Amino acid sequence: MFSTPQPAGESRPEDDFGLLDTRRALLRGDTQRPMLAGSNTTIGVIATDAVLTKSRACRLATVGHDGLAREINPLHTLSDGDALFALGTGASGATLGMMTLCVMAAEVCTLAVVRAIRAAQGVTLGAAYLPAAGDLG
Repeated sequence: MFSTPQPAGESRPEDDFGLLDTRRALLRGDTQRPMLAGSNTTIGVIATDAVLTKSRACRLATVGHDGLAREINPLHTLSDGDALFALGTGASGATLGMMTLCVMAAEVCTLAVVRAIRAAQGVTLGAAYLPAAGDLG
């Protein structure tokens, strides 16, 4: 936790090292740093071999956002384009039932975010190096 207010809206504090809890910073009333629109977008696909109608695929995609919200906070800000899509190939010829599929969709989205964070690598943009979580050890 920071002893002085830190600008929110970016995942790094002013010293550019470590991670900022953006949700807590916003709730404290800290001012928001400008962000590049679309720079915080999460896009994914939930795919199953179950038989799905169009409305059930839509429901799976909707519930998958619960999994994103477990690990990404805040989610669905005005400067991102978070989106999930779902599909069923029907290859199994059956379905596990929507309750089971919905629980699994949220869980798999949570796991996918964690795996992506762990696999991420820092990038250099101009003179700035933007570290990944693994760089912050």
